[in-house]
Amino acid sequence: MSESFLSLSLKDQIKVLDLVSNHLGRSTDILEKDVWVVWSLQTLFTSAMGEHLIFKGGTSLSKAYDVIRRFSEDVDLTYDIRAIAPDLVGDDGEALPPSRSQEKRWTKEARHRLAEWVEGAAKPYLQNAISDQGLSAKVRSEEHKIFIDYKPTSTDGIGYVVPIVTLEFGARSTGEPCALRDVKCDMDGFVDGVVFPTARPRVMHAERTFWEKITATHVFCLQRRLRAERFARHWHDLVRLDDAGIADIALRDRALADSVVKHKAMFFRMKASDGEYIDYGDVINGNLQLVPSGDARSALEGDYRYMIESDFFLDEVETFDALIDRCADIEKRANRMALESV
Repeated sequence: MSESFLSLSLKDQIKVLDLVSNHLGRSTDILEKDVWVVWSLQTLFTSAMGEHLIFKGGTSLSKAYDVIRRFSEDVDLTYDIRAIAPDLVGDDGEALPPSRSQEKRWTKEARHRLAEWVEGAAKPYLQNAISDQGLSAKVRSEEHKIFIDYKPTSTDGIGYVVPIVTLEFGARSTGEPCALRDVKCDMDGFVDGVVFPTARPRVMHAERTFWEKITATHVFCLQRRLRAERFARHWHDLVRLDDAGIADIALRDRALADSVVKHKAMFFRMKASDGEYIDYGDVINGNLQLVPSGDARSALEGDYRYMIESDFFLDEVETFDALIDRCADIEKRANRMALESV
């Protein structure tokens, strides 16, 4: 008879974690956190709330597409703007504000409603699920984020794996294109008689995630500054998406690229290092930049080195120079295809 991993005694959980850790050569802290990530997705997407949620970002590339292998702390989710603000969107197929002044109104209203939903619906639902299942965890929220603080089996962590699953919600897009995909724990199938959480969330297509990361790297090259630690993950993810053949599919999808660019231009206006607003149109008109220079390149290299030294990558990865060379090739192909499509 099978038993859920999360319902096992502490002693038995430790045995299972140690067994799989030795088999996979992976930290028990990472394996345990992975269980809670999948449990969170399972709980949300088997609820009525899951109808309007879309799983996206780097963690989705790892868990739903298996194209990257790196430590990822956060779970990024979109609440379909058409569901949370139908009165604003109306019949607009693109779900974009008609003007920049309307963008501010849309953003303010969507943020307000999302915060109310997080505090009044999602947070108590997750806490009730934890209580009903007798799990050792607590839920707290802060604006558009939910934090699940679970009790780890061990206090001897490896430094960066904190026993908290962060669910970060957004509500300024439809999350499309997306599709249902299966998600399972990394430990699934390794121990007879032990069942781990599984989920089947709606997941943003990897091709759209590719273009989301393309715009992020392009903006960095123009701003010439890091906005957060571990930002080099975007370049790493682009190369892994290229390895999986997803980059070529995304580069040929000009309608998808145009949709992402329009969304970024409306909701994420940013200035370059010269103080001028960034023209997101450059991403798709043959002027894409994925290769930083000068101090920006040095800062990104330092960030990449930090990720390697901190064991954020679960496999050996290429050198920074090799990574940038791969991204330079993606940039060249993207710009060539953009010019050929004119």
